[in-house]
Amino acid sequence: MSIPPPPGPYQPQEPQGPYQQGQFPYQQGQFPYQPWAQGYTPYNRPAPVNGLAIASLVLGILCCIPGLGLLLGLIALGQIRKNGERGKSMAVYGSVLSTLGLILWVLVLSTGAASDFWDGFKDTARDNGSAYTLAKGECFDSPSGSLEGEAYDVDKVPCAGEHDGEVFASFRMSGYDSYPGDRKVTDVADTRCWSLRYDYAMDAWAVPDDVDVYYLTPTRDSWGLGDREITCVFGNTDEKASLTGSVRNDARTLDADQLAYLNAVNITNRALDAQPVDSPDDDLKANTRWADRMSDAFTRQAAQLRAHDWPSGAQGPVTAVAQQVETIRKEWAKAAKATDADAFYASYDRAMTLSTTGRSVTARKALGLATTPPPDGETGGGEESGGDSSDIQV
Repeated sequence: MSIPPPPGPYQPQEPQGPYQQGQFPYQQGQFPYQPWAQGYTPYNRPAPVNGLAIASLVLGILCCIPGLGLLLGLIALGQIRKNGERGKSMAVYGSVLSTLGLILWVLVLSTGAASDFWDGFKDTARDNGSAYTLAKGECFDSPSGSLEGEAYDVDKVPCAGEHDGEVFASFRMSGYDSYPGDRKVTDVADTRCWSLRYDYAMDAWAVPDDVDVYYLTPTRDSWGLGDREITCVFGNTDEKASLTGSVRNDARTLDADQLAYLNAVNITNRALDAQPVDSPDDDLKANTRWADRMSDAFTRQAAQLRAHDWPSGAQGPVTAVAQQVETIRKEWAKAAKATDADAFYASYDRAMTLSTTGRSVTARKALGLATTPPPDGETGGGEESGGDSSDIQV
């Protein structure tokens, strides 16, 4: 059966091997049709969609990172023009939505709406065990069992049983429009929380030796939403151990005489927390200023101890403590006037030597307070000798 030849000017030829020069059926410029702009294949695959255009549209719709959505949209438009990819409309819509989202964020931050949002968030999270809603006197367990790292969810538990942490104070960090950095936030938290612990656990001798101060602070992300709150927490220094029972001892659990005594001795404890980081050899002026503050604190402590009407059994021991305080004050006053580091150390060492526990233990026993001083190096100062102290109680 014969097959009729195809129409057109070109008829099939007998096989004769490679075409001779000038005999190729289609010479340059003689194509009957224009080639496909995107390349011809038997199935004509379309151009791919630009991935950045898709990402821009998603971020624009979610409005979570509007700045990034706008940037990706602009980059996508440039790539589409250059490579002939599809997705131009998605890149345009993503850029527009991201721009609107960026404007919205600026308005929220500039009008204080972020703070209102954060307050509303805390109200919503209060019933869901959020770390952002812990209040003074509440105890909790951390899902990780640790008070290190970031935390959001916590399990609030009764303080009478075992728990990972006990909140003793909270405060708002003010004075900064933008996030001041992790180090600054930590420094503020450390300074304030150590000072505020005396309002919750007034008798430092009654706090277990393995309990230390921790804090929950804002992150860079939560700061942008209006979070300014720092939460101060007591926790066990051993991650595998827990607190048992509350460490709280304040006006709820102490009588008037105990409160009067602890209020007096904590004046010097707070002053001691202001000890300069640099030694007298490196910064004598900062240390003499601190010594002057210590001298003033001991003056006020002695005055308060003498002003209170103590029970008959405690009058003598407390009077003896007041006399000891006055003697120690004189050494701090000398340290404040030191003209060199050696003179400062001489007065400082005498003040620490005079800060013995004997008289304060007698007074504490008469008042019904804890009588076992913390280990050396933890409280030092007035009721424990040594320079690396965090509490002075005499």
